[in-house]
Amino acid sequence: MSHNPTTVADLANFTVLIDVRSPAEYALDHLPGAINCPVLSDEERRIVGTIYVQDSAFEARKIGGAMVARNIAHHLDEQFRDKPRDWRPLVYCWRGGMRSVSFVNWLRLVGWDAQQLKGGYKAWRAHVIEQIALRAPKLDLRVLCGPTGSAKTRVLQALAALGEQVLDLEDLAAHRGSVLGGMPGRPQPSQKGFETQLAQQLAGLDLSRRVWIEAESRRIGRITVPEPLLQRLRASPIVEIAATAEARLAYLLRDYAWLGDDPQGLADKLGTLRELLPKDVLAQWQAWALAGALPPLFESLMAQHYDPLYARSQGHHLERLDGAQSLACDDLSDAGIETLAARIAALP
Repeated sequence: MSHNPTTVADLANFTVLIDVRSPAEYALDHLPGAINCPVLSDEERRIVGTIYVQDSAFEARKIGGAMVARNIAHHLDEQFRDKPRDWRPLVYCWRGGMRSVSFVNWLRLVGWDAQQLKGGYKAWRAHVIEQIALRAPKLDLRVLCGPTGSAKTRVLQALAALGEQVLDLEDLAAHRGSVLGGMPGRPQPSQKGFETQLAQQLAGLDLSRRVWIEAESRRIGRITVPEPLLQRLRASPIVEIAATAEARLAYLLRDYAWLGDDPQGLADKLGTLRELLPKDVLAQWQAWALAGALPPLFESLMAQHYDPLYARSQGHHLERLDGAQSLACDDLSDAGIETLAARIAALP
């Protein structure tokens, strides 16, 4: 069996990636495809850490060692009993320390060619940051912009179906970037989790071909767009969807119809705008929300909030907005979006 230092560049050489950190650490972010086999549970990790601080490192290792041994035995018995001799796992913890060393030693004693990731998750995290910084400035981006309700996300999806390269940041962030932007049933990832997904997306893009992306502000919900990508986006050519107000309203009513299922939740979301709006406007919006009156609510939101915000933010952040190619559109139905995407894909 080999026992050489293993780096991020060697990931493809292994049968499985095993993350031995606690479930909470794993949930925040992990190497793509890794399975979680914690050697310490969240509570056990808390106990060992407390003993380390309040008593001594020796006592912490003694008590923690017993916990680790029991947990490794459980994983061997429950998850790995059927693995063949040529099964080749790569194991990592936070920084390539005792948790992954312990797991690797047991796997190697069994007879598997288990290896430890040099530097652990911290090495992976450094790789993610490096890859975003290296690849983002090389992207041949084409930026879709247009006021809220212009169906930019759906147009991106239609472009992808036509074979165009797309980078859908809102999908990665699980948020549509506005006060009503939370996606039902999809909590936002951690910042690190978002960046891991982003790095994976960038790695799969052909840098010699254009990439369509939606104009975004610095933050998408609670996620921050990494600076190298944000700078590239803001300096890239623009295609503006100039949809009619009627088409946009019809699209919003269709795409956000689910908000009507929770009137109180919608009113509460609108309440986060209280510092930006006159009290009487907010009161009217919340009354419409509670009554399930989405058409007048969305029409007023467009006119009094989204459109003025778009005019301010796009002009300030998109350096090439004055030279944007503008495509007029009066139909944002499913068929209309497909037609619009085909027009955009045909642009030189």
